[in-house]
Amino acid sequence: MDIRVKRAYERPDNSDGIRVLVDGIWPRGLRKEDAGLDEWLRDIAPSSGLRKWFNHDPARWEDFVEKYSRELDSRGELVRKLVGLAAKGRLTLVFAARDREHNNAVVLLGYLRDLLGG
Repeated sequence: MDIRVKRAYERPDNSDGIRVLVDGIWPRGLRKEDAGLDEWLRDIAPSSGLRKWFNHDPARWEDFVEKYSRELDSRGELVRKLVGLAAKGRLTLVFAARDREHNNAVVLLGYLRDLLGG
């Protein structure tokens, strides 16, 4: 399956396939009509407490990956929804964080790839 991540502030492109916002909070300053989203799965995002604890601190990355992955384990219905969308073609997980390497979409991408064996 072809799953990618992309910042919400990057221009949507037809090559993105299905675009799903995976943040719990709408990206600041981004108008809904400019986002080019097919779906917003806010409940797949890390819990508010985990998001605040992580605070995009790379020193907490490994713990964040572990904790968020455990949260994802308990969100089977939403994970299955993303797997179903990915089965239709390219899926792009959209996120707002400035840090392209340490964010929930990157964890979710890895989680889905591990789940799907690829």
